[in-house]
Amino acid sequence: MALLKIARMGHPVLRAKAAAVDDPGSASIRHLVADMLETMGDAGGTGIAAPQVHVSKRVVIFRVGPERLTDLEDDTEQDLTVLINPVIEPIGTERAFAWEGCLSVPGLRGVVPRHLKIHYRAQTLDGGIIDREAAGFHARVVQHECDHLDGILYPQRMTDHRLLMFAEEAQRYPIDMARFLATQGESE
Repeated sequence: MALLKIARMGHPVLRAKAAAVDDPGSASIRHLVADMLETMGDAGGTGIAAPQVHVSKRVVIFRVGPERLTDLEDDTEQDLTVLINPVIEPIGTERAFAWEGCLSVPGLRGVVPRHLKIHYRAQTLDGGIIDREAAGFHARVVQHECDHLDGILYPQRMTDHRLLMFAEEAQRYPIDMARFLATQGESE
Protein backbone atom coordinates (compact mmCIF):
# COMPACT_ATOMS: atom_id res chain seq x y z
CA MET A 1 0.00 0.00 0.00
CA ALA A 2 1.03 3.56 -0.61
CA LEU A 3 -0.06 7.07 0.18
CA LEU A 4 -1.21 8.72 -3.02
CA LYS A 5 -1.08 12.40 -3.88
CA ILE A 6 -4.51 14.03 -3.68
CA ALA A 7 -5.55 16.12 -6.69
CA ARG A 8 -6.69 19.61 -5.77
CA MET A 9 -9.41 21.77 -7.29
CA GLY A 10 -8.21 22.97 -10.66
CA HIS A 11 -6.50 19.75 -11.72
CA PRO A 12 -7.98 18.40 -15.00
CA VAL A 13 -8.57 14.89 -13.56
CA LEU A 14 -11.19 16.42 -11.25
CA ARG A 15 -13.11 17.96 -14.15
CA ALA A 16 -13.35 14.83 -16.32
CA LYS A 17 -15.92 12.05 -16.32
CA ALA A 18 -14.22 8.90 -15.01
CA ALA A 19 -14.15 5.69 -17.04
CA ALA A 20 -16.11 2.60 -16.05
CA VAL A 21 -14.21 -0.27 -14.48
CA ASP A 22 -14.30 -3.39 -16.67
CA ASP A 23 -13.06 -5.91 -14.08
CA PRO A 24 -13.94 -4.88 -10.49
CA GLY A 25 -11.99 -7.79 -9.01
CA SER A 26 -8.76 -7.17 -10.88
CA ALA A 27 -5.48 -6.91 -9.00
CA SER A 28 -5.04 -3.32 -10.18
CA ILE A 29 -8.42 -2.24 -8.77
CA ARG A 30 -7.79 -4.06 -5.48
CA HIS A 31 -4.41 -2.33 -5.22
CA LEU A 32 -6.00 1.03 -6.03
CA VAL A 33 -8.66 0.55 -3.33
CA ALA A 34 -5.98 -0.38 -0.74
CA ASP A 35 -4.01 2.75 -1.62
CA MET A 36 -7.16 4.90 -1.54
CA LEU A 37 -7.99 3.56 1.92
CA GLU A 38 -4.54 4.39 3.23
CA THR A 39 -4.65 7.84 1.63
CA MET A 40 -8.14 8.60 2.99
CA GLY A 41 -7.10 7.55 6.50
CA ASP A 42 -3.93 9.61 6.40
CA ALA A 43 -5.87 12.69 5.22
CA GLY A 44 -8.63 12.23 7.80
CA GLY A 45 -11.40 11.84 5.23
CA THR A 46 -14.66 9.94 5.43
CA GLY A 47 -14.64 9.13 1.72
CA ILE A 48 -12.51 9.40 -1.40
CA ALA A 49 -12.99 8.81 -5.12
CA ALA A 50 -10.38 7.50 -7.54
CA PRO A 51 -10.15 10.77 -9.52
CA GLN A 52 -9.02 12.45 -6.30
CA VAL A 53 -5.88 10.29 -6.42
CA HIS A 54 -5.31 10.98 -10.12
CA VAL A 55 -7.00 7.78 -11.37
CA SER A 56 -9.93 8.45 -13.69
CA LYS A 57 -11.91 5.30 -12.82
CA ARG A 58 -15.41 4.95 -11.32
CA VAL A 59 -14.32 3.80 -7.86
CA VAL A 60 -15.42 5.29 -4.51
CA ILE A 61 -14.74 4.30 -0.93
CA PHE A 62 -16.38 5.70 2.21
CA ARG A 63 -17.44 4.94 5.74
CA VAL A 64 -20.08 6.46 7.98
CA GLY A 65 -19.30 6.58 11.68
CA PRO A 66 -21.91 6.99 14.43
CA GLU A 67 -20.85 10.60 15.07
CA ARG A 68 -22.12 11.62 11.60
CA LEU A 69 -25.61 10.10 11.74
CA THR A 70 -28.83 12.07 11.59
CA ASP A 71 -32.14 10.86 13.02
CA LEU A 72 -33.41 9.66 9.63
CA GLU A 73 -34.36 5.98 9.36
CA ASP A 74 -32.08 5.09 6.43
CA ASP A 75 -29.10 7.04 7.80
CA THR A 76 -27.10 4.13 9.14
CA GLU A 77 -23.51 3.47 10.11
CA GLN A 78 -21.52 2.00 7.25
CA ASP A 79 -18.30 0.08 7.61
CA LEU A 80 -15.78 0.71 4.88
CA THR A 81 -17.71 0.43 1.63
CA VAL A 82 -16.27 0.15 -1.88
CA LEU A 83 -18.48 1.20 -4.77
CA ILE A 84 -17.44 0.34 -8.31
CA ASN A 85 -19.38 1.84 -11.21
CA PRO A 86 -22.02 3.31 -8.87
CA VAL A 87 -25.39 4.64 -10.03
CA ILE A 88 -27.48 6.98 -7.86
CA GLU A 89 -31.19 7.74 -8.11
CA PRO A 90 -32.87 10.34 -5.90
CA ILE A 91 -35.87 9.24 -3.86
CA GLY A 92 -38.33 12.11 -3.89
CA THR A 93 -37.47 15.77 -4.34
CA GLU A 94 -36.68 16.73 -0.74
CA ARG A 95 -33.26 18.24 -0.21
CA ALA A 96 -31.26 19.18 2.86
CA PHE A 97 -28.58 21.85 3.27
CA ALA A 98 -25.43 20.96 5.21
CA TRP A 99 -21.75 21.83 5.46
CA GLU A 100 -19.35 19.84 3.31
CA GLY A 101 -15.60 19.72 2.97
CA CYS A 102 -13.42 17.87 0.51
CA LEU A 103 -9.89 16.52 0.45
CA SER A 104 -9.52 18.11 -3.02
CA VAL A 105 -10.66 21.52 -1.75
CA PRO A 106 -8.47 21.73 1.37
CA GLY A 107 -9.23 24.23 4.08
CA LEU A 108 -12.66 25.25 2.76
CA ARG A 109 -16.21 24.37 3.78
CA GLY A 110 -19.47 25.15 2.05
CA VAL A 111 -23.20 24.63 2.48
CA VAL A 112 -24.47 22.24 -0.17
CA PRO A 113 -28.02 21.11 -0.97
CA ARG A 114 -28.26 17.35 -1.49
CA HIS A 115 -31.08 14.90 -1.98
CA LEU A 116 -32.24 13.81 1.45
CA LYS A 117 -32.83 10.21 0.32
CA ILE A 118 -31.26 8.18 -2.47
CA HIS A 119 -31.10 4.69 -3.89
CA TYR A 120 -27.68 3.54 -5.05
CA ARG A 121 -26.38 0.46 -6.78
CA ALA A 122 -22.78 -0.57 -7.46
CA GLN A 123 -20.48 -3.51 -8.01
CA THR A 124 -18.16 -4.82 -5.30
CA LEU A 125 -14.57 -6.05 -5.45
CA ASP A 126 -15.88 -9.62 -5.15
CA GLY A 127 -18.25 -9.34 -8.09
CA GLY A 128 -21.34 -8.82 -5.97
CA ILE A 129 -23.88 -6.03 -6.11
CA ILE A 130 -24.62 -3.40 -3.47
CA ASP A 131 -28.21 -2.19 -3.73
CA ARG A 132 -29.20 0.23 -0.93
CA GLU A 133 -31.37 3.11 0.09
CA ALA A 134 -29.72 5.83 2.13
CA ALA A 135 -30.73 9.03 3.89
CA GLY A 136 -29.05 11.87 5.78
CA PHE A 137 -25.27 11.82 6.03
CA HIS A 138 -25.03 8.38 4.44
CA ALA A 139 -26.85 9.74 1.35
CA ARG A 140 -24.76 12.94 1.40
CA VAL A 141 -21.38 11.19 1.42
CA VAL A 142 -22.39 8.85 -1.42
CA GLN A 143 -23.62 11.80 -3.52
CA HIS A 144 -20.48 13.84 -2.75
CA GLU A 145 -18.05 11.06 -3.66
CA CYS A 146 -19.97 9.99 -6.76
CA ASP A 147 -19.98 13.59 -7.99
CA HIS A 148 -16.20 13.24 -8.31
CA LEU A 149 -16.79 10.49 -10.89
CA ASP A 150 -18.60 13.01 -13.09
CA GLY A 151 -16.11 15.85 -12.67
CA ILE A 152 -18.14 17.80 -10.11
CA LEU A 153 -16.80 19.36 -6.90
CA TYR A 154 -19.10 20.50 -4.09
CA PRO A 155 -18.68 24.26 -4.77
CA GLN A 156 -20.41 23.64 -8.12
CA ARG A 157 -23.46 22.31 -6.22
CA MET A 158 -23.70 25.31 -3.89
CA THR A 159 -26.63 27.70 -4.29
CA ASP A 160 -25.16 30.54 -2.18
CA HIS A 161 -21.42 31.09 -2.36
CA ARG A 162 -21.56 33.39 0.67
CA LEU A 163 -21.57 30.07 2.54
CA LEU A 164 -18.20 29.02 1.11
CA MET A 165 -15.54 29.81 3.67
CA PHE A 166 -12.31 28.71 5.24
CA ALA A 167 -12.91 26.02 7.85
CA GLU A 168 -11.17 28.09 10.54
CA GLU A 169 -13.47 31.05 9.90
CA ALA A 170 -16.55 28.80 9.90
CA GLN A 171 -15.55 27.61 13.37
CA ARG A 172 -14.72 31.11 14.58
CA TYR A 173 -17.94 32.67 13.21
CA PRO A 174 -20.60 29.94 13.22
CA ILE A 175 -23.69 30.47 11.09
CA ASP A 176 -27.18 29.45 12.12
CA MET A 177 -27.99 27.85 8.78
CA ALA A 178 -31.74 27.56 9.30
CA ARG A 179 -31.93 31.25 10.14
CA PHE A 180 -29.65 32.25 7.27
CA LEU A 181 -31.63 30.22 4.74
CA ALA A 182 -34.92 31.57 6.08
CA THR A 183 -33.72 35.13 5.54
CA GLN A 184 -32.80 34.24 1.97
CA GLY A 185 -36.22 32.82 1.10
CA GLU A 186 -34.96 29.20 1.15
CA SER A 187 -35.88 26.43 3.53
CA GLU A 188 -34.41 23.05 4.33
